Amino acid sequence: MQNELQQKNNAHHFQPFSDNKALAEKGPRIITNAQGVYMYDSEGNKFLDGMAGLWCVNIGYGRKELAEVAKEQMNELPYYNLFFQTTTQPATKLATKIAELAPAHMNKVFFVGSGSEANDTNFRMVRRYWDLKGKPTKKTIISRKNAYHGSTVAGASLGGMGYMHEQGDLPIQGIEHVEQPYWFAEGNGLSKEEFGIKAAQSLEAKILELGEENVGAFIAEPFQGAGGVITPPDSYWPEIKRILAKYDILFILDEVISGFGRTGEWFASTYFDLKPDLITIAKGLSSGYQPIGGVIVSDKVADVLIEEGGDFNHGFTYSGHPVAAAVALKNIELLDSEGIVSNVKASTSPYLQKRWQELAEHPIVGEARGLGMVAGIELVKDKATNERLESDGKAGGVCRDFSIANGLVMRPCGDTMIISPPLVITKAEIDELIEKAKKALDETAKHYGIM
Repeated sequence: MQNELQQKNNAHHFQPFSDNKALAEKGPRIITNAQGVYMYDSEGNKFLDGMAGLWCVNIGYGRKELAEVAKEQMNELPYYNLFFQTTTQPATKLATKIAELAPAHMNKVFFVGSGSEANDTNFRMVRRYWDLKGKPTKKTIISRKNAYHGSTVAGASLGGMGYMHEQGDLPIQGIEHVEQPYWFAEGNGLSKEEFGIKAAQSLEAKILELGEENVGAFIAEPFQGAGGVITPPDSYWPEIKRILAKYDILFILDEVISGFGRTGEWFASTYFDLKPDLITIAKGLSSGYQPIGGVIVSDKVADVLIEEGGDFNHGFTYSGHPVAAAVALKNIELLDSEGIVSNVKASTSPYLQKRWQELAEHPIVGEARGLGMVAGIELVKDKATNERLESDGKAGGVCRDFSIANGLVMRPCGDTMIISPPLVITKAEIDELIEKAKKALDETAKHYGIM
């Protein structure tokens, strides 16, 4: 029997990335409150949030300091825009702080309301940059299959999710996709090192196919998040760097998930020793407490856009919203002053990755992988051949339901189970996460008659 709020939700709320008809039949789970790494629903159930919301609640739930900052800013200046030759103190202070943390060659920040809007902004910046450089044909942006770069028209097109492209005749013109570095599923007998180079070289092949004079940028996540926490082989990024250095092409690094501490570094560009021209940010920027995103712009790109471009005719009503900016600034200060990012690097992420590898021994796990505070496991029927439990990739949903029933939020990406817990998770809470994950795997195996 659904409660009154669930009934009202079914009647009036059209929810994202959901089969709303199927959801209405059982009623949505209503989350009412949260603290630390735990959240609670309207039925009194407690869950360890292994996904930090949507990869974003880096600082954990219930930080009153962020609520107080929001209240103070609302009382002082609840809103003003960044158009018409104006700015606000929070936006300016936040841009300054981000520039301090970003790679040394990146000193400008363009604010938006989300990661999707940030990647739309990248699309605009790339084309404007090349127009100003006198190379207007360099319009095409190359991305990767199974990548996720948002759900706006440009963001979904930049992403490589086929199921998203099917709805809306996507991708739009001027976007191409190359191979992903997904060794487990696509290695075909190659070593990880061999496959990493092969996947990277698909970028060079596409550049040569299209013509360097027609390619404006390459966009990629440091690791593919929604694609299944796909961590590239060690050989992949060095080969990508070689290719990008060889051709006159901008590099967009989508750090919406990886930014602000998830790898144990402020940015994954440091973790992987990369030098992007544009960095997409959102999520952990405010730990999800306020909607805010942005693009960190390299000096190379900013100098052209600013010195030669005149008005940049792009922006949003809520770009650099003062309340969101104030909260994001306080979030960064707390991540820094409390040593949360450094603790991830030195202590909790090594511990998580060590314990996560225990899951590789489970009868239905073909591979356990991860880095920093993200990890994934591949569900299989046969560990020798990596045959899947079901041909349609629905076993992940089965495992997800068992996980939720056991009080752990794990997300399925097809038949890959992934986690991305709050950065404040303790070793004891990691132990709890692993034990609940094992239980969910046991119940999934029994469901398929394997245990």
